[in-house]
Amino acid sequence: MKQSHLFTKTRKEAPKDEVSLNAQLLIRAGFINKELAGAYAFLPLGLRVMKKIEQIVREEMDAIGGQEIEMTTLQGKEIWEKAGKWDERVVDVWFKTLLKNGTELGLAFSHEEPISMMLMQHMNSYKDLPQYIYQFQTKFRNELRSKSGIMRGREFLMKDMYSYNTSKEDLYKFYDKAKVAYKNVFDRLGIGDITFITVADGSVFGDSSHEFQTLSDVGEDTIYLDREKMIAINDEVYSDEKVKELGLKKENLEKVKSIEVANIFPIEKKVSDALGLSYIDEKGTKQPIWMGSYGIGISRAMGTVVEVKNDEKGIIWPESIAPFMVHLIELSNGNEEVTKKAEEVYKWLTEQGVEVLWDNREIGAGVKFADSDLIGIPHRVVVSAKNEDKLEYKKRSETESQFVSLDELLQKLKK
Repeated sequence: MKQSHLFTKTRKEAPKDEVSLNAQLLIRAGFINKELAGAYAFLPLGLRVMKKIEQIVREEMDAIGGQEIEMTTLQGKEIWEKAGKWDERVVDVWFKTLLKNGTELGLAFSHEEPISMMLMQHMNSYKDLPQYIYQFQTKFRNELRSKSGIMRGREFLMKDMYSYNTSKEDLYKFYDKAKVAYKNVFDRLGIGDITFITVADGSVFGDSSHEFQTLSDVGEDTIYLDREKMIAINDEVYSDEKVKELGLKKENLEKVKSIEVANIFPIEKKVSDALGLSYIDEKGTKQPIWMGSYGIGISRAMGTVVEVKNDEKGIIWPESIAPFMVHLIELSNGNEEVTKKAEEVYKWLTEQGVEVLWDNREIGAGVKFADSDLIGIPHRVVVSAKNEDKLEYKKRSETESQFVSLDELLQKLKK
């Protein structure tokens, strides 16, 4: 893609009321636009990143048997009343609205109950189970404060998956598979080394749960971490009992700040009991379905990556989710030969399956380099008259550049 055609431009300053680093950098680099507090539009560069995160999550969910659907955002109150969650005293983050005929609706903050009610229309026998259903869906939560950029929005994209099994044993077998799949997701997002499974409170979904927490000084959570065993306890449920239960030693635990990037809940029979969700077993007897819930904030994960992958110049995207693999910088200054060479490099890399953003704008070299650092594409390639038949190559995460041929460049990118 030619950068001269890009819908967005970089900015020297972020909005003055934007306090979070992830939003400041993403706004300045042209990835997102702040519509209002807690609500952001995703622009071409930002959407490319979001779609790549989404695809990584999709692949890992499919690998453990997930089937993708898409539910509605508008929800009737009857299901949630039956589940006991329509009351603001139980769930205090509802956005609610009225139809013209006076019917009260909610904007989805979650989908456990609606998906479960839909499931009842398509299964009734043990032969129909297990089922593992997931979606990528915009959620709405009426947060009191929204000051963490896209890490805590009032409108955000989430992957939520729900498992349905015939027994407690099978539920927890899948639950353990989901833990591994989530670990794979964060490894592929480039933050697996600082993301830890964490024992946490179940909140409105159940009595206990697990979170995936990414270490960061700007995190809203506090966890007690055993780095060697790769497990942590959320401060909300920390106790000497809990430490012993997990087989940990108190002197090995490190108190750190972190960002919650995902959570999983073994709901067990709570939804089945509330909604009458059941199946007929081999003996013809009605039995409750055992359920689990598994969430990853897609936009939240994007914001978290930016919070932990940056320097004083801008964002440093992991290759797996970067908007482009190569930022091709043309320094032609009116030299048609340089422009021709840049075009050849662009076409050649594109033919090799490499995603390239070609900065062909007629502006100064200093501005181009500053924009490149801010946007954070993993590899930078400079074409200029002084380089003769070589290309100047530098990784975004490194300070030194080197001169390479086209073939040498491709080998570096393949690594």
